[in-house]
Amino acid sequence: MSGHSKWATIKRQKGANDAKRGALFTKLGNQIAIAARAGTDPATNSSLAMAVEKAKAANMPTANIERSIARSADKSAAQLEEIMYEGYGPGGVAILVEVATDNKNRTYPEVRTAFSKNGGSMAEPNSVAFQFSRKGMIRAKGTGDDLQLQAIEAGAEDVIPELETGETVVYTVPNELAKVREALKSAGLEVVEAELTYVPNNTLEISDREIARKTVNLMDALEDLDDVVSTHTNFDIADGVEV
Repeated sequence: MSGHSKWATIKRQKGANDAKRGALFTKLGNQIAIAARAGTDPATNSSLAMAVEKAKAANMPTANIERSIARSADKSAAQLEEIMYEGYGPGGVAILVEVATDNKNRTYPEVRTAFSKNGGSMAEPNSVAFQFSRKGMIRAKGTGDDLQLQAIEAGAEDVIPELETGETVVYTVPNELAKVREALKSAGLEVVEAELTYVPNNTLEISDREIARKTVNLMDALEDLDDVVSTHTNFDIADGVEV
């Protein structure tokens, strides 16, 4: 399963850097606005509660969060459209790109250019997505048998410890994400993040340094686009390969 790969670590570190220059706030704001369509009260909308929690963890100002929630009800504001783009990177790496955009005529060329300039190519809808499964993903502080047992008792599908980060990744079926998250928090565990994601059914390990470098550059280029909410890929980098 993904979520505990070398690329996942690189992506999280990049996310911290994005927050410093404000790029992450745009992405988080879009996630909040989309989640708020199902209800503007986090107490009754678990998707919104998780999006708000993620934004607060990134130190997004409360005023920004409130504006993002209000945007969902503002009929005069440009409405966001959720789109999934699919493509391949160097070495045949499979990539999914989730975007939230108010102008797909702007966003599509940006995504296509990121692929083409970095050794990749876009693919037809549903030609890549079948290689992934939709899952709930929870990242909790700590590792160990007790935590794994608590996660399984809460309804987790899979539990993977990350000894290098001191965290545990918990996977759930999509509609169990909020329930498992709340059960873990009630058990006293610190939940770092919780979100729906796409997990590759099989992982492609890259052992060639140049292909690994080109692939990371492509993922960086996609992540740098303001309209991109999240990216998902099936590659991992072999041990000992530096990028």
